Amino acid sequence: MRYLMALLMLRAVPATAEEVEVDVELALLVDVSRSMGPAELELQHRGCAEAIASDEVVGAILNGFTGRIAVTYVEWAGYGLQRVIIAWTLIDSRNAAEAVSDKLTADFSIGMRRTSISGAIDFACGDMDRNGFAGPRRVIDISGDGPNNQGHVVTEARDAAVAA
Repeated sequence: MRYLMALLMLRAVPATAEEVEVDVELALLVDVSRSMGPAELELQHRGCAEAIASDEVVGAILNGFTGRIAVTYVEWAGYGLQRVIIAWTLIDSRNAAEAVSDKLTADFSIGMRRTSISGAIDFACGDMDRNGFAGPRRVIDISGDGPNNQGHVVTEARDAAVAA
């Protein structure tokens, strides 16, 4: 009976999936604070969408060591105010790149309050740790148009991200 209980307990433990190997884990973090107007918000979406589906970027992805990357697109404003537009997604083909591009141009969000660059960095670090991908390079690309006016000091967040 004890063996049966032990076996049942082992079966109840969820199996951990192996992380997918990629050349880079790329977090695209874009400012949607109130200082960003509707035209600027749309420009950010369209610019990233065009870049991801461009021949140059798709070629670079496919010619990498594994031929694939993982990407997420997150809008951010104040500390703790992040909205995931594209959850972590594998790009391993032109079709996958175009699907991400299409999602980016499907909707243009409205702005949120405050500007916390440090909050965006903190969010990206935690998000990368549980994204299901493993790459030798982790890149956090932040676009914004104002100073950090909420959360802790940006250089502290940056240094913690680099150390991790």
